[in-house]
Amino acid sequence: MSGSAQYVLEARDVRKRYAGGPQTVDVLAGASLRLQAGQSLAITGASGSGKSTLLHLLGGLDLADAGHIEVCGASWAGMSPAQQGQWRNRHVGFVYQFHHLLPEFSALDNVMMPLRIRRVAASQAQQRATAMLEQVGLAARLRHRPAELSGGERQRVALARALVTQPALLLADEPTGNLDADSADVVFRLIEAMAREHGSAMVLVTHDATLAARCGRALHLQHGTLREAGQA
Repeated sequence: MSGSAQYVLEARDVRKRYAGGPQTVDVLAGASLRLQAGQSLAITGASGSGKSTLLHLLGGLDLADAGHIEVCGASWAGMSPAQQGQWRNRHVGFVYQFHHLLPEFSALDNVMMPLRIRRVAASQAQQRATAMLEQVGLAARLRHRPAELSGGERQRVALARALVTQPALLLADEPTGNLDADSADVVFRLIEAMAREHGSAMVLVTHDATLAARCGRALHLQHGTLREAGQA
């Protein structure tokens, strides 16, 4: 697991099947994609088409039934669960539709968490987390808990947490789906700017064609395979 690779993310012929009672459902039937550093990709598709399933596989949160996925030169399938967790912490950041912040902790503590898991010294973790929250416009909200923040502010904290480790790969699952139009625009602009600043490759799952068009490339997931958006 040297981490040296031409692609930050490479998925080849990925397949995933779920049992639904007496029947099985092929959610992914040969999905493939590649991303280099700094590239952004949107994945669109109907509800239930398997977009979130694909994102979980790309991030190593679930394993494919067949096919191959590499992040920074290492295959999820070739790692133990402990190694997967370490590799995710080192190379992958996640932003979801729901912020998944820990409610009992402040914004600062939530953003520090990935660094503390990495065993970064508390003083250094606090310094980096503070700087990241300042970048997303929350310098005055460091000590506020999630319940004391607006929806847009909570999502900006989640973005700061995802990027505080400067991941090579950012995976975003409907990151603005819970926000009003103005807040959604603010959050997505931050995602674009910060991913670009850190050189992160980004995969965005969205039902919003406008957001998809703002990425460098868009693929549509249908019948378990990916094709260029707009193709029949």
